[in-house]
Amino acid sequence: MDIPYARWYEAIGRRRSYRTFDKSRPIEPDKLASLESVCREFRPFADARVVMVNKPAEDIFKFIAGSYGVIRDAPAFLAFIGNSENPNIDEQSGYTAEGILLEATALGLNTCWVGASFSTKKTGSLIDLGDRERIIGVSPLGYAVKNGTITDKIMTGFGRTHKRLPAEQLVSGLIFEDAPAWIRNAIEAARLAPSAVNRQPWGFNIEENAVTVFIRSRGPDAGIPFRLDCGIAMLHIEVAALNAGIKGKWEFLKSPQVARFRVG
Repeated sequence: MDIPYARWYEAIGRRRSYRTFDKSRPIEPDKLASLESVCREFRPFADARVVMVNKPAEDIFKFIAGSYGVIRDAPAFLAFIGNSENPNIDEQSGYTAEGILLEATALGLNTCWVGASFSTKKTGSLIDLGDRERIIGVSPLGYAVKNGTITDKIMTGFGRTHKRLPAEQLVSGLIFEDAPAWIRNAIEAARLAPSAVNRQPWGFNIEENAVTVFIRSRGPDAGIPFRLDCGIAMLHIEVAALNAGIKGKWEFLKSPQVARFRVG
């Protein structure tokens, strides 16, 4: 499917991570059907996919907190699945899964990227995995209790996850203020991408007609690949570019570079 860029671009600014959900408020059947359809159709890479499980997520998050805070009372969840033999599967999975999370946001639902603190065994028992597939991450899905709990706030650092580094610290190549408007918008959208413990590991080399995403290795490892975070930022870049009328293609690169988005 084509990226619904206007819809997802608006969702980038609204998306937040929520950990406590309203168990008294089920997800409407039409929204479940709509999101499940997007899960099936948004497959930009053959080896990365997302599966929606319309069952309470309590078991896969039970007693597991980690850096994400405790996940409570989500009526459903999303599983991010990738082929472990694909050398670019982390960034491809990050890109693909973020598209589904932006669609969920556009539908008025709430989510939270979880890349490590969940039970892979229990999650795997609820979905069909191919021989070479592994679960890259998951997200609870539902309607959040927006005020959260004191525990949630303590474990997430009282809003720490919304702090972002300025664009000028993230870019190389052209001076940020001199770059084309679509590139400035794309970098601003990439800055809003979620990352494990808000480590923001990405950097961006900008040219007149291209943006290269690379790993800056900033922040803790957190048991989650930096390239997964960078894949999320990649989708934000492309959504912002499309919203500005710019089309391009991604070329995957070797570490510490991740991928280059080039116009044309």
